[in-house]
Amino acid sequence: MAVRRGPGEVVLTGAAVLSAFGRGMTALADGLDAGVPAFQPVDRFDVTARRVGVAAAMPGSPALTDELVRVVDEACDEAKLSTAERAGAPLFLALHGDPALARVAEADRRRHSATAFTAALATTTGLAGDLPLGAGIRAYTSACVAASTAVADAAAAIARGELDRVVVAGGYLVDADQFSLFDAGRALSTDGQVRPFSEGRRGLLLGDGIGAVVVESAAAARDRGGPVLARLAGWGRAGDAYHPCQPHPAGVGLTRAVTAALQRAGIGPEALGYVNAHGSGTAQSDVAEAAALRVALGEHAATVPVSSTKSLHGQALEASGVLELIVTLHALRTGRLPVNAGFLAADEHCPLNLVLDGFAAATPAYALTLNAAFGGANTALLVGSA
Repeated sequence: MAVRRGPGEVVLTGAAVLSAFGRGMTALADGLDAGVPAFQPVDRFDVTARRVGVAAAMPGSPALTDELVRVVDEACDEAKLSTAERAGAPLFLALHGDPALARVAEADRRRHSATAFTAALATTTGLAGDLPLGAGIRAYTSACVAASTAVADAAAAIARGELDRVVVAGGYLVDADQFSLFDAGRALSTDGQVRPFSEGRRGLLLGDGIGAVVVESAAAARDRGGPVLARLAGWGRAGDAYHPCQPHPAGVGLTRAVTAALQRAGIGPEALGYVNAHGSGTAQSDVAEAAALRVALGEHAATVPVSSTKSLHGQALEASGVLELIVTLHALRTGRLPVNAGFLAADEHCPLNLVLDGFAAATPAYALTLNAAFGGANTALLVGSA
């Protein structure tokens, strides 16, 4: 297999998270290990007029800005970044948009753009202050691949030697607007569960997700004595160019993304120890993803453990990529592969080695996390042990 590798090794030096299981990595890890889905009746807003009334949401009404500040600070603290190192680090932020945008006067909308929101978060958390105006922030709004695209962009820039480190964050909290759109589009599961790759699956369910990771040059981390949680060994991105909403039935874009990630790392499919699948629980997407894995991994697609943790923590939209990267990091570091919950019966079109009946114990050297989005966008991030 040909190797395409930049001049610099890329590592993860800090991570922090919020999920429906609670604030922090311990709450997420406990929820993943227990294998009990976090879906509950929604009480954050009125759902009496909706077909579905269930989501994976924390109790109460957490504020997106406050929670993003917290996770960014925690990730930077875990990475042991100094004030000066924070000021020199760009912020790449994945989000649907400023929650206030839909309800402000037209004259004020520019001040509530995704870019303005990102700039304000960078200022609050001490990021990008030493970088030229506009050069230290990027806002990603590309649906379910937003955060994973941001991670891939950060890794590519670091591998090329253009940057020492980037803080990548993503945030989504279950809200009335997006909930009503997905409900009206009949995308939400009507039986209160997400059942990836299973017969009888009925769709997705939304979930809270906020996460941040510090992506850094291995050399820069070593020079400052920073911790290394894992290596970001490879990444790949590709489009289907097939349909505005539906994936290509053969998963051609995701196949290319997975293949690119493996090639960049210089490993073959046999080295993979776990795949954290996109696994939305929708009929067409799951079949396309299974097809992509069969092509990209060959005979190893039948043996590598696979699960979609959306069956536990829900679909976090733009934040999915960073939330599920942190989930994959947990699996890689602990050897506890999370369950593919909600499974009813095998689907002949999804012949994968699913993790069922509780987490599986393993010692993976490499783990892959996948995301796909409307518009035919696909990403693959390959994490290697430190």
